[in-house]
Amino acid sequence: MLTSAQIRQQFLDFFKSKEHQIVPSAPMVVKNDPTLMFINSGMAPFKEIFLGNQPAKYKRIADTQKCLRVSGKHNDLEEVGVDTYHHTMFEMLGNWSFGDYFKKEAIEWAWELLTSVYGLKKDRLYVTVFEGDPDGSGEKLDFDQEAYDYWKQWIAEDRILRGNKKDNFWEMGETGPCGPCSEIHYDLRSDEERRQQDGKDLVNASHPQVIEIWNNVFMQYNRKGDGTLEPLPQKHVDTGMGFERLCVALQGKTSNYDTDVFQPMIQFISSMCGVKYQGGSPLSLEEGLGVRTDIAMRVMADHIRAISFAIADGQLPSNNKAGYVIRRILRRAVRYAYSFLNFKEPILCRMVPLLADQFVNVFPELKAQQDFVARVIQEEETSFFRTLELGIKKFEAINEKIIPGDFAFELYDTFGFPIDLTQLMAREQHMQVDMEGFNKCMAEQKSRSRHAATVTTDDWIVVKDDDNSEFVGYDELETETEIVKYRKVKKGNKEQYQIVLSRTPFYAESG
Repeated sequence: MLTSAQIRQQFLDFFKSKEHQIVPSAPMVVKNDPTLMFINSGMAPFKEIFLGNQPAKYKRIADTQKCLRVSGKHNDLEEVGVDTYHHTMFEMLGNWSFGDYFKKEAIEWAWELLTSVYGLKKDRLYVTVFEGDPDGSGEKLDFDQEAYDYWKQWIAEDRILRGNKKDNFWEMGETGPCGPCSEIHYDLRSDEERRQQDGKDLVNASHPQVIEIWNNVFMQYNRKGDGTLEPLPQKHVDTGMGFERLCVALQGKTSNYDTDVFQPMIQFISSMCGVKYQGGSPLSLEEGLGVRTDIAMRVMADHIRAISFAIADGQLPSNNKAGYVIRRILRRAVRYAYSFLNFKEPILCRMVPLLADQFVNVFPELKAQQDFVARVIQEEETSFFRTLELGIKKFEAINEKIIPGDFAFELYDTFGFPIDLTQLMAREQHMQVDMEGFNKCMAEQKSRSRHAATVTTDDWIVVKDDDNSEFVGYDELETETEIVKYRKVKKGNKEQYQIVLSRTPFYAESG
């Protein structure tokens, strides 16, 4: 059986043989693009090339890119750990053509790699092509006949399925490069299950064992701010293969978490808490604690990757924007560890060295910073553990089907519970959260914060006509001084005074 490291290397070696330049992953954290907080797809680092704003150094490249999807259009957070194939941070294997080859070569090489190199069974593969959208918003997009004809050379026509705009027209976001795409799906079910139901009926139907493993996107358009499409200066190929899903298919598993990508971390968690990981598909597990302990281990094994690589790439947890996304992920993992695996002290930070060693040859930046990353995570865990128990006790005391919005806001504001964590806990108890009430409380707090942050400043009152201040901080422990001038400053409902002294220990340029 191929290891995950071998699977990754075979992909890169294959496209190197097709004259692709192998390039390293870009940082997962985005600092220079207002439309993205994190790299959410393999193509995101090459957006400016697709738009024609930046020249391509190489016409053909291949890579494995760290990606994060937990916010915005691509938001899978609620599914992570509950099912067996969604992730926060994941690897996207990709091959790219910048104005070079197009649909013919992309389709041919995809088939060659999957069937000849990896040896996937042809009778378990299905492909999709864009069915067109002739009436959609005036765009009148046509059926992708070209992709269909090329696929006919490699696979039976009854395995070429027509997909709608949602599944087969790929867009990075509300604006930017886009185009029709052709997905490749693999049926992991047993032969008996496959005889009972045709796999093509389960493609794009959220079945956990009939999964998309590769998407070939044919970049032809740019989505403008007003929603219209314009042709790109050149046609490009952007492909993305889910590394974790590919490992499932090649290692004969039914769950991403049963592969050697996640098992080292899951077995570490299992040994630390003394609970056995049952594994397999959740559909085969009996409802009860066994389901939730498995989910907890999957959540922790997944989330530690997103947290660690985000910090290593420059994003610390915080209370706003990208930093808050990382804090939400971390606190979701801590809560699962606490509630279902009985961890009462930091555990995620202890997983960082294991993760760093696992990826040292592909993403060495984590190994180089593992001590720093572990310290940051430990501080975050320790901080949340202080309020987690109290917050959970307050939550458990609620005896209502709909959790009041002001209570959900109290959990957020006082105990540090992200609202999606409160919603998750509510769903587990078959309860709901009054989100309208929560949002009202949030809006009121923001209004109070804006008012409190309003600063009004009076004019200076000059007491002594002398603008010079003598600095005595290095030479004296006490001094006599005079007020040169002062003014009143009002911040919210609080009044203060600023004063300028003739002799002072405060050095303006050093704090």
